[in-house]
Amino acid sequence: MLFNTPFFVFLFLPVSFIVYFWLNQKRLIWVGKAWLVAASLFFYISWNFAYLPLLLGSIVFNYAIGSSFSKKKSKNFRFSRRLILIFSISINLILLAYFKYFNFLIDNTNVIFSSSIDIPKIVLPLGISFFTFTQIAYLVDSYKGEVKEYNFINYALFVTYFPHLIAGPILHHREMMSQFDSRWSLVVRYRNVLSGLFIFSVGLFKKVIIADTFSVWANFGFDNGINLDFVSAWCTSLSYTFQLYFDFSGYCDMAIGASLLFNIWLPINFNSPYKALNIKEFWRKWHITLSRFLKDYLFIPLGGNRCSTIHIYLNLMITFILGGLWHGASWMFVIWGTLHGLALVTHRLWNSLGFYLPKPIAWLLTFNFINFTWVFFRAKNLDDALRIIIGMTNINSILNHQATLTSQGTWGGTSSVYLLEWLPRTLAANILCLISVLLAFYIISQKNSFELMKERLSNRKLSAAFLLFCIAMYSIMITKSQVFLYFNF
Repeated sequence: MLFNTPFFVFLFLPVSFIVYFWLNQKRLIWVGKAWLVAASLFFYISWNFAYLPLLLGSIVFNYAIGSSFSKKKSKNFRFSRRLILIFSISINLILLAYFKYFNFLIDNTNVIFSSSIDIPKIVLPLGISFFTFTQIAYLVDSYKGEVKEYNFINYALFVTYFPHLIAGPILHHREMMSQFDSRWSLVVRYRNVLSGLFIFSVGLFKKVIIADTFSVWANFGFDNGINLDFVSAWCTSLSYTFQLYFDFSGYCDMAIGASLLFNIWLPINFNSPYKALNIKEFWRKWHITLSRFLKDYLFIPLGGNRCSTIHIYLNLMITFILGGLWHGASWMFVIWGTLHGLALVTHRLWNSLGFYLPKPIAWLLTFNFINFTWVFFRAKNLDDALRIIIGMTNINSILNHQATLTSQGTWGGTSSVYLLEWLPRTLAANILCLISVLLAFYIISQKNSFELMKERLSNRKLSAAFLLFCIAMYSIMITKSQVFLYFNF
């Protein structure tokens, strides 16, 4: 079940909302929480029932370990608490590694040793990266004594809560349970309902209309194996850069909006990252909860900033290489993570030397680095990535008579070449993509949806959001919207 489907919007979400608050009104508070757990599990099994035992087993195992760290229960085995933490985290990581990386390991073993080990393809359970990291954070917080209460229904709701279950954000226990336990959240709050519907509608439009449109050009350029001219290569890379932006931003908006209907504020996970003036600022704005997790549970335990400069640089590299690998079992993600680690090391070195760049140049340099590295993130292999990058540097091809249509004729075919004969053919062939890129730059330069939601929701804003919702739903009815990109990670 997707957020961007009629079933979710018109049936699952309203029924979950109505039953939850009806149960609360009847003072059946724990039943209401159990209802949300059941609804969330139904949301999960709508993808694949076979992985429900895996999710439930993970919840039971981690709750049992976490609750054993409570002060009352830990008196008798204080000497082994650290070993139990290591053991439980190891079990979570081994499970994640098996589903996510075992095939990758076998494939590389076959290449290195010229062997022919053949095993069935292991299907990645949906959301395993997110619910595994969420529960590892819970284990560490429990070990540190930062979890204040232990209740199985509460914990199951914390893990399975459907607005964040599949693609985040990665949560801390303390961020959620205080909200679920608050009496303020037990009744319908119409301000939250309006805010939730507003940002959900904006996110739906971002995903269905903007991201899915850019996916046409990005998929054609990356997946067809053709050599691209300068303009087509840039259209391809920028299309994926904006597809990923509006896809992930749209998901985050829809998750926040759906959760607000239940008076629960999810952490902000996406905050205009393409406005960043340096790579450090970018990672403070992109997938914020993943960055927080990597910092708190990997970078700082490695030594963080409390060691020599060389050691700090090494910690950054390790953190981002593993952060890249978290996104998937591919050397392309390793390359992407390595490039970002090197960029952060370079940024720290640059600052230590007291150098400074004017803001426009700093933004241009940061954005182009991000756009360049997304090529490796999207490409299936190194040859595909190099093919795109070679095209992006082949400036002489801009005046060639032959042009590559990034839309494969979808937006009018070769007729666009002859309608704009006063332009070089490579520009004319990609004119709609270029116009869309310019509009995307304009959109990201404005206030983001969360900033708009926090302001007064005037009738004009609500009407505009309703119009965006209707346009997006009409598009969903006549076409098939794609899965969110981060569902693959």
